[in-house]
Amino acid sequence: MVNQSQMKLGKLAARHDPRTLALPAYVTLDLKPPDQYEWGTKVAKWPMYKNDTVGDCTCAAAGHMVEGWTSDATGDTTVLPEAAILKAYEDLSGYDPATGHNDNGAAELDVLKYWRSQGIGRHKISAFVSVEPGNHLSIKQAAYLFGGCYIGVALPVSAQQQDVWTVPAGGPVGPGAPGSWGGHAVNVVAYDAQGLTVITWGAPKRMTWTFWDAYCDEAYGILTKDFIAKGRAPQGFKLAQLEKDLTALGVTV
Repeated sequence: MVNQSQMKLGKLAARHDPRTLALPAYVTLDLKPPDQYEWGTKVAKWPMYKNDTVGDCTCAAAGHMVEGWTSDATGDTTVLPEAAILKAYEDLSGYDPATGHNDNGAAELDVLKYWRSQGIGRHKISAFVSVEPGNHLSIKQAAYLFGGCYIGVALPVSAQQQDVWTVPAGGPVGPGAPGSWGGHAVNVVAYDAQGLTVITWGAPKRMTWTFWDAYCDEAYGILTKDFIAKGRAPQGFKLAQLEKDLTALGVTV
């Protein structure tokens, strides 16, 4: 197991924009995701993207999502270069790789907006929708529809020594308190009745649903042409309505 206590985090506190569209408005009532699902099975290796020494997890998770999407959509896996991930992090945080100054992390919402407008490694997303962390059905819908979820967790110190992230026996207090270690961005690639699998620090990591409920503080589904062919909506997703609503906000899909 990776010595997690030595790993860097870097997700700032969850920020919310009232203009962010929410997933429930764009899924049909009969959309029932499978009880379990897994994406990214064709990926041979997940890069670290320097997240062991730099707090760029919010951008590293984006790189992992591009890799997973492209491998699942076409089988032709795109691995974004480390330089592209660091460039995005530098733009978002002011991080200086020469001196190490300003390695202060980034907010997921800022990363999503940057990813949509500027792109990361020449890969842009078309849109994103917020997903209520406490609504497990919505989380499964988003993961199933969009090839995963981009999420944030307020990690407790107790998670540092765990092979599987779980709520400690003493509950979410003391070393188990949310955020007592810090904020971290990861991407969901699988779920089942027992929990979820995310990619962090260049490897898959399991967490229980109880851990999710205690520590996940933001989640997003992402619409991207890396995963969804132009003009083709995921089954059960109201793409036309989303495009209409984004246009009203001045966003072009």
